[in-house]
Amino acid sequence: MTTFQTHLEFALTQDKKDPLKDFRNQFFIPKHKDGSDSIYFCGNSLGLQPKHTSNYIQEELNDWASLGVEGHTQGEHPWLHYHEFLTEPMAKIVGAKPIEVVIMNTLTANLHLLMASFYKPSSKRYKILIEADAFPSDKYAVESQLRHHGYDDKEGLLLWHSREGEELARYEDLEAILSDQGEEIALVMIGGVNYYTGQFFDLKRITKLGHDYGCMVGFDCAHGAGNVDLQLHASGADFAIWCSYKYLNSGPGSLSGVFVHERHAYNKELNRFTGWWSHNKQTRFKMRDEFDLMPGAEGWQLSNPPILSMAAIRSSLDVFESAGMTNLIEKSKKLTAYFQYLIEALDNSSIRIITPKDPTERGCQLSIQVKNADRSLHKQLMDMGVISDWREPDVIRCAPVPLYNSFEDVFQMVERLKKALN
Repeated sequence: MTTFQTHLEFALTQDKKDPLKDFRNQFFIPKHKDGSDSIYFCGNSLGLQPKHTSNYIQEELNDWASLGVEGHTQGEHPWLHYHEFLTEPMAKIVGAKPIEVVIMNTLTANLHLLMASFYKPSSKRYKILIEADAFPSDKYAVESQLRHHGYDDKEGLLLWHSREGEELARYEDLEAILSDQGEEIALVMIGGVNYYTGQFFDLKRITKLGHDYGCMVGFDCAHGAGNVDLQLHASGADFAIWCSYKYLNSGPGSLSGVFVHERHAYNKELNRFTGWWSHNKQTRFKMRDEFDLMPGAEGWQLSNPPILSMAAIRSSLDVFESAGMTNLIEKSKKLTAYFQYLIEALDNSSIRIITPKDPTERGCQLSIQVKNADRSLHKQLMDMGVISDWREPDVIRCAPVPLYNSFEDVFQMVERLKKALN
């Protein structure tokens, strides 16, 4: 176990010893106005661009230029099967079997498609349970599903609140909600890692609890994929979704990932919306056949894949494959613990970390609450070359991402925060 120290030499020594240090050179680091590298702690909103992403995209543009429609079958990475190049590496990252994973559409669109299958309300069981501080898009989506099925979205939506004066949600409070109303809840839909606090929930515990009461269970893992050890298959969750543009570095607005547990893979009776890309690959282009549903997560596809976006995802997944998710998580825990140590070493009563202190209950994000601060603090940090994320009323979200952030980044960020506060 490393004993941390507060001086710059310690950070520089850690960077020299870091077996993943060279991966930073594979990413474009935004420049500050003085020409130096910015301290980029915003990978929880948008990951940085791998330097070879443009090559991956250009390959497909070249095939389009030289092959036209034949690029679907004749290119080096034929477009007809392009999504399959992403499946296995993505499955490794989220802890799933390849049959359980597909890349398609965007995040909230996929949430709606999976709720079409896994939110099956009845007159007795129709409520949806989410965490009170869920990402707003999730809340809007489940409210609209309630309305779509004819239910009152205020009465049908149950919120798992943290206790007064606390930021983190407690499992005993979730258990109490299910004990009281579990027979009325059709779906438990939780953010795997809370976007605001950075709390990494115990997916297996929540899934078992939901299933014990007969509920379907799903997770939005937008802030978990590429960040924490999700182990989606082992969790037993019915489904999960995640975006690929945060920790997975695939570019703004890029595609989403979908997980559907293997036990649902061959259930053709499970209600869903379909399109030609969920049809049997062998007969898809005969065009006259009756619909023949594919097994597994692929059976939730609708349309042929957007290749240029998938090329950017493949670029990033190749970096993950090279680095190894286990190695990244090990570095992440050390880097974030060092960040926590330096924040606490400031001994400033105005600062409080609201993210869990236990490394198993968080990823690389620390949410730092600064008493009596406003957005001007965030602007000061930006002016000093620190790119982070401000959340009202008084929280700075910072993510030291192990692929491209260094111990020196962490040290310099805290030094600049100290200067801004003074």
